[in-house]
Amino acid sequence: MSNFSAKAPATGLAGRSRASVSVLPVLICILVLAILYSLTIGRYDLSVRDVAYILIDNVHPMIIPYWEPVQEVVVEQVRLPRIMAAVIVGFGLSVSGAALQGLFRNPLVDPGIIGVTSGAGFGGTLAILLGLQGPLLLTMAFLFGIGSVFLVKLLSTVRGRTSMLTLVLAGVVISAFFSAAISIAKLLADPFQKLPAITYWLMGSIASSNYLDVLLVAAAVVPSAVMIYLLRFQINIMSLGEERARALGTKVVLVQWIILVASALISAGVVATSGIIGWVGLVIPHVARAFVGADHQRLLPVSGVIGAIYLLMVDNLARTVTTAEIPLGIITALIGVPVFAVILRRLHAKGGWSSD
Repeated sequence: MSNFSAKAPATGLAGRSRASVSVLPVLICILVLAILYSLTIGRYDLSVRDVAYILIDNVHPMIIPYWEPVQEVVVEQVRLPRIMAAVIVGFGLSVSGAALQGLFRNPLVDPGIIGVTSGAGFGGTLAILLGLQGPLLLTMAFLFGIGSVFLVKLLSTVRGRTSMLTLVLAGVVISAFFSAAISIAKLLADPFQKLPAITYWLMGSIASSNYLDVLLVAAAVVPSAVMIYLLRFQINIMSLGEERARALGTKVVLVQWIILVASALISAGVVATSGIIGWVGLVIPHVARAFVGADHQRLLPVSGVIGAIYLLMVDNLARTVTTAEIPLGIITALIGVPVFAVILRRLHAKGGWSSD
């Protein structure tokens, strides 16, 4: 009887581990199906069969295509770049949020905490105010986003050492500064042309995404996400606390810098191409943690795929629920606030972050 009691917890743990391993393939299949479904919806109706054949035709050309040229344009030039942008943005923000929550040991942390979101937002706002468009707008938003991280690091470093608490406070200060700067830019903007453009851009949207935007955001997100995943075991150790991490031989400062810069690159790339899209990096890691636990080896990829599915569905809602385009930031906030409130109450009931 005692042998059975000793083996029961181990068996349950092994079963849970196997279940968590199977989560990722299932989520990837759901993501593929969600992409196919997203290509069919819109003002120009298409079937899944039509979409599949149009996409396959690019790899293995059919002898006599049965679809109209306008259908191919809708799928490949209008919907596909937007869907790819939603997937990459959702993936990047979720991976960044999961990494930062583990690094800071705080469930309330998201990519905006290090000031990069507000900095990139001000860069884009300033570009619109100066009449700059296209690559120049993207460049300014990206440079201001990266620059804000170095300002945060500069403010939080004293005598060569950086405390996580000081880093968060410095991020709040820099975010407040750039938010005030954005307000000044809005005040100075032309109320009939530039002010609506600034306001809409800050709300976040991928409505006008093209393949160049997809390439730019992928160039920022993919290498940074890979770098974060390579440090997955170090993030696990860092989540135990800096003192324990140092005792276990982790190069704490180096790991902090790499994760912060990688997260900044992701956030700056997203804001530069899509505007400010909040709540994704804050909420999605909690959802992923409910599926696979706190081990970042599984948490990071699962967070990324769930974030990709989530933002893709949000974008579908944004472009179909009304005749006018709804900015993504509005919908993610409307969904994220109540979901995060429920998660926060559950965390508090369980005893906080340490029991997760």
